[in-house]
Amino acid sequence: MTTATIHQYVPKTAPATGERPEVPIRHMDFQFDARELDDTFFRNTELASAYFEALSIFLTYGEDLVIDTARYHRQFVKDPELKRLVTALIGQEAIHSKMHNEFNDVLAKHRYPVNFYRFLADRVFELGFKKLSNRMQLSLMAGIEHFTAVLAEYMMKHEDIFYESHDEKQRALWMWHMLEESEHKDIAYDVFQELSGDYGLRMRGFALAAFTIFFLVPLGGSLIPVFRKPSNLLRPSYWKDVRRSLAVLAGPREGVFGSTIKHTLDYLRRDFHPSDHDTSAYLEYYKEKLLHPETGLLTPYMTKEFIPGKRA
Repeated sequence: MTTATIHQYVPKTAPATGERPEVPIRHMDFQFDARELDDTFFRNTELASAYFEALSIFLTYGEDLVIDTARYHRQFVKDPELKRLVTALIGQEAIHSKMHNEFNDVLAKHRYPVNFYRFLADRVFELGFKKLSNRMQLSLMAGIEHFTAVLAEYMMKHEDIFYESHDEKQRALWMWHMLEESEHKDIAYDVFQELSGDYGLRMRGFALAAFTIFFLVPLGGSLIPVFRKPSNLLRPSYWKDVRRSLAVLAGPREGVFGSTIKHTLDYLRRDFHPSDHDTSAYLEYYKEKLLHPETGLLTPYMTKEFIPGKRA
């Protein structure tokens, strides 16, 4: 990618010298085909790819939590522009959940333990996260959105990762998802700041989100290759894959989470705001690459796009 001129994003709390970028709701229809699935999609690895398959399953529950939390708190938001953007956030997350559920159904046809993981995720959210107070769920929502924003920025900066596989639909799914996570990365945070702003509460939500991303999802992902092929435990080639997978996920220089730890922990700053990490140039680049009417990667799969109107 050629780095474009960076345009400073103007957050809600800044002087009104500019407008927020729009957050379109895009309806997609990928029509996933089990025959086309690449189960080593991420960097030609089995275990690291399994992390993202587990993430896809857990994401549907996380996104549903974000939707419910955003819908509940929208009524209390006073800023009409932010309220309108909350509607856009809900719309984007609803379609993310729908598309990942369709993708997960395809994973199930490849002996992924999708139904078992859905059961476990449902228990975690129904008996755990959804039992939290509304204030705590709001903080958790902001924390989850921070982690997805960090992941989105990493993926946009490492575009080549998506082209190491022939699986075009899985490529389109993740690139579309990362684009939209970056588009709405500040909305949940701004809602939390307007309705609470309590630093201690924000840190507790961050801790719960970190527990999910760094413990629950990896735990699920680590078991997928064994569920699918128990013989992996006895294969030297699999343990070689484990070493490489750990490097591409946690390596300090290029690893997804190892190389982004500073960005992740930036959330601990009292004066943090998602717009401190400006991704406007990447968004400009990827909107052209993905949404061009003739050559866009997402063009064959997008059925409708609209921008929610202002709410009273």
